[in-house]
Formats: sequence, structure tokens, C-alpha cells
Amino acid sequence: MANTTFSGPVRSESTFKAVSKNTSTGAITEVTTYGGAPVALADANASLTNATHSGRTLVVPALTANRTLTLPSPVAGASFKLVYGGAAEETENLIIDTGSDTNFYLGGVLHITGTPASVYADGNSNSILTLTDFGLMEINIAAKDTVNWYIWGYQQGADAPAFTDQ
Repeated sequence: MANTTFSGPVRSESTFKAVSKNTSTGAITEVTTYGGAPVALADANASLTNATHSGRTLVVPALTANRTLTLPSPVAGASFKLVYGGAAEETENLIIDTGSDTNFYLGGVLHITGTPASVYADGNSNSILTLTDFGLMEINIAAKDTVNWYIWGYQQGADAPAFTDQ
């Protein structure tokens, strides 16, 4: 298909979707959805998907136990924005897992407390981010390629976030 250029606004009554097409099979895979309402996540462990979660703001609720969000395999163009929708600092942890040390994080998170400090992934195997007893937060994750994830954002709370291996 050829490229299309628009000289005015492009409008949709719903959302826009970025897709990839397998050159061998012709299969279409949704990579990112642009627009639409924020997605309220359940107070449960979850496997995020590109079709449902990528490109949208994901609202983490107040948690009743430690919860793990597992990212899908990285696909260039996929991105996730996590924000906290609770009303007080958590006593539980939110764990954001890439699923494998071969799909590691590049970047870091700002810990906002008395003295703000940056917490960085090691850039070669850290595939888990744990937000311990977090409060306000915004975590952004974007696929660098089909292997790694860029990560940046902030977390407020008494305990610093931590990057670890599987």
C-alpha cells in the first residue's frame, strides 16, 4: 500500500491503530492503539497485550496484594504508560516484568522522596522493575526494537524502586 498524506486533520470517532504485517503470511498484528479512554487495570496479576494496552494510559488501582504486570514481547512502536489511580501510598508492590532477562530495560526511574534519586537498570539483564510501597507514579515503557525496552518516569514513596533480573 502506498503512503497517504493529509493536509488537514485526520479524525476518528474511535481510535487509530498501528499494525505490522508479516511479509510471509500477510497476517496483521496490532502494535499500538492511539486514543480512546484510559484503561483501568484490575487489582490482579496481568499479562499486557499490544492490542489492548499499548499506546494507552493504563491506570493502576489501589492494590490489595503484590501484583505483577507482564509485558508482551517487544515490537517496535509498542508503548505503555502506567499511572497510579489510588488515593494513598500503597503497602503493596507493583512488579513490571518483561518476562525474560534477554528482554531487558534501558533507562531508569526517578525516585521522589526527601532527596530525589535516579534508579537505573543495568542495561544488560535487568528485566524486572519493582515499585515498593509506591504512591504517585508515572512509568513509561517503549519498545526499542524486538529485544529491549526503554523505561523512564517517576515514583514517589518512602521506598526506592528497584531493577532486578528474573
